[in-house]
Amino acid sequence: MIKGLHHNAYRCRDSEATRRFYEDFLGLPLCNTLEIKETKSGRKTSTLHTFYRMDDGSCLAFFEAPDMPFEFKDQHDYDLHIALEVSRNLLDEMMAKGKAAGIETRGISDHQFIDSIYFRDPNGYVIELTAKRPGHDAAMDPAKNGARSKLDAWQAAKRQSKAD
Repeated sequence: MIKGLHHNAYRCRDSEATRRFYEDFLGLPLCNTLEIKETKSGRKTSTLHTFYRMDDGSCLAFFEAPDMPFEFKDQHDYDLHIALEVSRNLLDEMMAKGKAAGIETRGISDHQFIDSIYFRDPNGYVIELTAKRPGHDAAMDPAKNGARSKLDAWQAAKRQSKAD
């Protein structure tokens, strides 16, 4: 049985710029750093793997791997974003903090069951801070929200449009 998320890992351009954003700005403490000099397949490398801890013990992690090509680009929200839960009070505080720091900041977006703000980190990733609204748990309950039937209808509509 899967217990939960330990970490998600992403590439980063620069470990210190990434640390400033995740630790200094967002407040996630740097909890581990691994220098990797050889991969498990025996390839020599010079890679730094950093971990930033969230309150539940899970982490966001990053690889700075200058010897491995990677196309950094500003991600679109639909392509890739990292959503982190905060309190509603912190959502407002971080909105102001982001604007004051000159960080690309968007929001507040009303998603009916959550409110969200968005930042862009130094690597081009969209970071969403989200606060639950009353009714969140019911909105996320598949027995009440019809999640499976909505997915099935979506798939049927795609099949129908291909047939037309």
